Amino acid sequence: MEMMQTWTVSDLTAHIKALILSDDVLRDVWIQGEVSNFVRYSSGHCYFSLKDAGATLSCVMWRSVADSLPALPQNGDQVLAHGHVNVYEARGAYQLYVDYIQPAGVGDLHAEFERLKSRLEAEGLFAAERKRPLPRWPKRIGVVTSPHGAALRDIVRVIRSRFPNVEIVLSPTLVQGSEAPPQIVRALDALIQYGRVDVIVLARGGGSLEDLWAFNDERVARAIARSPIPVVSGVGHETDFTIADFVADVRAPTPSAAAAAVVPDGKDLDRQLRAYESRLTQLVRAYVEERRQHLLAEERALRVYSPQARVEVARQNVDDLTARLHRVVQHQLTFARAQVKGWEDRLEALSPLRVLERGYALIHRADGSLVTSVHQVGSGEHVWIRLRDGRLETWVVDKEEET
Repeated sequence: MEMMQTWTVSDLTAHIKALILSDDVLRDVWIQGEVSNFVRYSSGHCYFSLKDAGATLSCVMWRSVADSLPALPQNGDQVLAHGHVNVYEARGAYQLYVDYIQPAGVGDLHAEFERLKSRLEAEGLFAAERKRPLPRWPKRIGVVTSPHGAALRDIVRVIRSRFPNVEIVLSPTLVQGSEAPPQIVRALDALIQYGRVDVIVLARGGGSLEDLWAFNDERVARAIARSPIPVVSGVGHETDFTIADFVADVRAPTPSAAAAAVVPDGKDLDRQLRAYESRLTQLVRAYVEERRQHLLAEERALRVYSPQARVEVARQNVDDLTARLHRVVQHQLTFARAQVKGWEDRLEALSPLRVLERGYALIHRADGSLVTSVHQVGSGEHVWIRLRDGRLETWVVDKEEET
């Protein structure tokens, strides 16, 4: 009797695993089905099943994959999952190891998204040169969003906390569903016609691709492009991108970030102003001190080169010269007086009056000429006799010549 080959459970499981791993189809497979029994463990790994009307497939999605998704699938969701099939030997079960998952039908939406994006980009709607800078100090901000959503509350909260004096004008609209695109266009046009807002925030909270699809509508994109007012988009979460983001002048990752982008931070401004004030005070003080030191230096130099010192020296020199001149003049006067006195004495000595004092007299003719000889006068001539103390008038009666 021929011996039968006997397998252990582990051997058979390993053999089945090897067969599965050798199948190229099972190494790269897309599976569509309904999510059930979805569980995420504390490790971050996710375990769930995909099922249809005829079968159920166990699935595993590691934490690294789950963390990269914008949203985790929920029980009952129709999804399209990609991965590879392998055997979990401890349970003897084959599983789909998921490395990507998306809602069923999203593939068609992505294709439509890419077609519209390429066409609008070719038209220049995304061009950097048509992007306008946001106003630095807006007075009035227009907001296009749902009046009932968390996005509006976040926008108001951020604006009020950063720059409370700015005015917010809401232009309400649906932000999801087939009726949302025309309402968004009307809300944008209403703010444009109002004409008194400085910037427009177009926003809504996060969601799936289908939830955000209104912001991938061509009508919305063209309404943003023709707006004369700068538009900031804040649609979805940070990883979400819509056509509105590419057309808008500024794309913000969230509604809160969009609100922060359109207003300055009042606290930062206050800190900057205080820093500028402190710096200005320091500069003014430094300048004043510099000028004070310069003035002191100039004052010292002025004292060194000041004519006051020379004036004082000149004044003293003048006093000295005046004293010297006075002494010289006095000496000259004394000398002159002595000379005059000498001349006076000499003149006095030679004066005819002195002679007259000794009894002599001077005889003048009537014409004033001095008579020094008897031959100068004739008998009966009128003459004057000058004595020491006066004159005598007389006539020559007779004259006698000496031999």
